[in-house]
Amino acid sequence: MERASGAEIVVRLLERQGIRTLPGIPGGANLPLYDALSRSTVIRHVLARHEQGAGFIAQGMARVTGLPQVFLATSGPGATNTLTALADARLDSVPLICITGQVPSSMIGTDAFQEVDIYGMSLPVTKHNFLVRSAEELLTVIPAAFRIAASGRPGPVLVDIPKDVQTRIAHFEDWPAPGRPDPLPGLDMDAILRAAALINGARRPLLYLGGGAARSGAAQAARALAEGATIPAAMTLMGLGTLPSAHPLCLGMLGMHAAPYTNILLEECDLLIAVGVRFDDRATGKLDQFCPQASVVHIDIDPGEMDKLRTPEVGITADAAQALDALLPLVDRRKRAPWAERVTQLRRSHGFEPPQADDPASAYGVILHAARLAGEDAVICTDVGQHQMRTAQAYPFTRPGRLLTSGGLGTMGFGMPAAIGAALARPDLPVVCFSGDGSILMNIQELATAVEQGANIKIILLDNNALGLVQQQQQLFYGGRIFGSDYRMRPDFTAIARGFGMRAYDLSTGVAPAQTLAMAFAERGPCLIRVPVRAAEGVYPMVPPGAANREMIGDAAHVHP
Repeated sequence: MERASGAEIVVRLLERQGIRTLPGIPGGANLPLYDALSRSTVIRHVLARHEQGAGFIAQGMARVTGLPQVFLATSGPGATNTLTALADARLDSVPLICITGQVPSSMIGTDAFQEVDIYGMSLPVTKHNFLVRSAEELLTVIPAAFRIAASGRPGPVLVDIPKDVQTRIAHFEDWPAPGRPDPLPGLDMDAILRAAALINGARRPLLYLGGGAARSGAAQAARALAEGATIPAAMTLMGLGTLPSAHPLCLGMLGMHAAPYTNILLEECDLLIAVGVRFDDRATGKLDQFCPQASVVHIDIDPGEMDKLRTPEVGITADAAQALDALLPLVDRRKRAPWAERVTQLRRSHGFEPPQADDPASAYGVILHAARLAGEDAVICTDVGQHQMRTAQAYPFTRPGRLLTSGGLGTMGFGMPAAIGAALARPDLPVVCFSGDGSILMNIQELATAVEQGANIKIILLDNNALGLVQQQQQLFYGGRIFGSDYRMRPDFTAIARGFGMRAYDLSTGVAPAQTLAMAFAERGPCLIRVPVRAAEGVYPMVPPGAANREMIGDAAHVHP
């Protein structure tokens, strides 16, 4: 017969699930849990400086490993601070578990100090959540949380544990087995056969690859399909790297900030093979004018995505890798020479060339120089804004799942804590974070966490002293009226970083920015590199919000040749 408190049960079950690094912040309602955690010889606790930061650190670990990760928060404001990280994980399909402390069961509903209904608040932004009523219940809840987070389309799970449940003693026969993902759904072979027939009959097929393709292990099969049947592939922001950027069939990112030729080819394709995507508006533009000539094959693990925004001719609810592996032997190997020639012609006439690519102190140049210094194995994190879109446009991704970015929610403040998490989970890999001055200020307190943990991250801060992407839209669509998006004071970010104990460089003060970058990358540990950019430098081409993808504006954005 086993005997343990609720808090001890949680810690032991986390150990059995393979959790080795656990970010969080203690408070009154989760102190029993922290007391039990102090006795663990397996789990390393990471003290974040904000619960949202803890959530993004855990997300960085989950995104780079593909496994569910956990973070901790106390009740009240600690719990409410987790909601943005949970919503972000929900939209980007990240397996995440948040364990919050709650006021004692007898005080729930009394407006006790630091009491909030985090169970009710989190319902819209989680895949599932639990309010635990007894210590014994934890033996089923914790493994279930891991199973749910990792099964099907991954997502966040919240477990709220009252303080008295953490201290109560439970007696039980044995420890439960760790929670594991549910088996994959069976393949509908009739749908696979119909999809293969559509592909074989198409003259201008095009692959549309999203985060589900990048993170399900489908990259190898997607590449084999593209090469064997001569099918060019466009990717969402979350799908970048599924096909290497330099591959002749890779069209890069589609949608709002795509290369013009990518959106032209989407206009011209007669079959769209959508894999692990949700037809997001930033990718599709005006939906009723997206791929107007194309039939659609849609493959996704989430049945809720089928028919949600675009009704496919063939819908396949399945794991992306499993479905593509089944498709491959049924698809004819074809050259499709006219289609391949069209791709080559449009790439030459309507491709995207990053401006000032050779200047390491420019917005695009620093991205390309950092890519050469970091190497192909690097994990790239971004915040949200112009730097994010420039990274998506220009960074030469070679592998799937190496771009960690907030795609669905677009959360400023995501990048730096996510980079910390990635570095903690994969200390063997270089980690680079591209951020903006507006974004880094959202969670700048986590610089302390990076230094304290010795996280091997390089933060490249593109500083325009403005909310650049907001200002760009005001310039274009609001009569040039810049309001509420320019900062009147300019923080000294290198001084701030040094104040946290971090190495820092400023490319505006060095005479040799390339050598400064190389020196910064050569040393292990956290480092901030400031790159001043002009606020007036927009990210182009660009599709106006609500417009069709063919209505691009900006340099070289002549969509109809």
